[in-house]
Parts: sequence; C-alpha cells; structure tokens
Amino acid sequence: MDYNTFFSLFDEKHENIDETCFYFKNDPDEIVHYIVYLPEFASPYWIGYCDVDGGCDFKTAKELFEAPVFDGRSLKDRWDDVVFVSIAGIDFEEWKKFCFS
Repeated sequence: MDYNTFFSLFDEKHENIDETCFYFKNDPDEIVHYIVYLPEFASPYWIGYCDVDGGCDFKTAKELFEAPVFDGRSLKDRWDDVVFVSIAGIDFEEWKKFCFS
C-alpha cells in the first residue's frame, strides 16, 4: 500500500484501521510496532514499541507519521521498508480484501 493511501485512511477515515501492526524489513529483529487511533483521548494517535519507552501519543496523524521515533527516523521516512502484519486485528492481506473489494 502506498504512503498517501494509508496516511489518508489513518488520518481522515479511521474506518477499519484502529490498530496497525508492522515491522521494518531492514531491522534485524523484526520488532512489531503499533500505531493506534483512539478517538476517546485528547491525543488520539499512539505509537508503541518505538524509541520512546512506553510509546508516545500525538494530536494528529501527521505528527505521528513524521515523529522521528523509529531509530531516529519517522514512519514517513522509513515507509519503503514497512511490512504490515495486521490492521484492526485482521491479517493485512485479508484486511485489504475486505476494505478494497
């Protein structure tokens, strides 16, 4: 999935995208990172398993995607290395079929 499509889904629609799990293909440990949208909070965007112990939250998706918290680089900067595991608790390939068919 390209960056602009995913960003717009996460930023504007929030449909079927509340929790996204991924890793970076060039990381030796393949640590699974989380980005989450939780509308009930003042800062509804959250990143888990990043450079910040305990994760970090943001007011906007743009802040989340541009925060340098993955080995000092942002999700936007590392987009070409993202490997999705699941979205909304559904295997990524199944999620794509469900959302784009």
